[in-house]
Amino acid sequence: MEAQMASAGGELGTGGGSGIGGGGMAISDEQVEALKEYYGLDKPIWQAYLIWLGKVIQGDFGQSFRYSEPVWDLIRERFPISLFYGITTLIVTYSICIPLGIVKAIKHRSHLDNWTSIIVFAGYAIPGYALGAILLLFFSARLEWFPMGGFTSYEFEDLTLFGKMADLFHHGTLPLICYLVGSFAVTTLLMKNNLIENLAADYVRTAVAKGVTFKQAVLKHALRNSLIPVATTFGQNITLLVSGSFLIETIFDIDGFGLLGFRAVLEVDFNVVMGTVMLSSFLLLFGNIISDILVAIIDPRIRFE
Repeated sequence: MEAQMASAGGELGTGGGSGIGGGGMAISDEQVEALKEYYGLDKPIWQAYLIWLGKVIQGDFGQSFRYSEPVWDLIRERFPISLFYGITTLIVTYSICIPLGIVKAIKHRSHLDNWTSIIVFAGYAIPGYALGAILLLFFSARLEWFPMGGFTSYEFEDLTLFGKMADLFHHGTLPLICYLVGSFAVTTLLMKNNLIENLAADYVRTAVAKGVTFKQAVLKHALRNSLIPVATTFGQNITLLVSGSFLIETIFDIDGFGLLGFRAVLEVDFNVVMGTVMLSSFLLLFGNIISDILVAIIDPRIRFE
């Protein structure tokens, strides 16, 4: 088969015939059939899928058409970049949105609640990629406070540990803002609305009537039940943040996992597409397992025997 590929590659542009023209070159029908056989496109879909699945079980995701490299190597190189932004976004989101949702629920309809709602909804109304273009134009092109794109600087390997951390922060500030604007509103309002609902429940009123302070009623009774919906959506956020970021990575020229899958779709590099989809599906399953564990920890009614 390698000899066939070499023969097909060596005859590109030399044969006329009825072929597929592209860039001034022509591929004969025999060469097209050789390429189909090499990439498994000459087989029925179900058979090609079973062959692909058997290779995946063995750790072989195939070869990328565009990069001429193993798909797993491409994913392994780019996945940590998206994982960095995803984990950072999750940490910042939940560490800020949960306390903010609690404060908004306790201070419902106050000036603090109204102003924070305006800011949160304004951020939610702007798509991350559109905000990224605005931030790049203003803070990078005009003010030159941040770089135009990329994950790190060219001299990143020569920097000290503190210098590497500062460089990551310098390059990651604008993309992280775009990551955060969408998830902030959903998580904050989910926390606030569920806490308000639980504060109005009979069991909280009964606890307060029996002498429990309002602070204890919030922290020991209502808060725990209000965290259950937040924990339920945690697993879905993992997949969305890691693999659903291709537009932001495109705007900021970050060669991560999302951009790899996006380019693979545009270039019909289906081995890379299948690899990214499979890994995204695995992340979704893994995230759902984490969500179930968190719900079991938070909800006293659920116990694994």
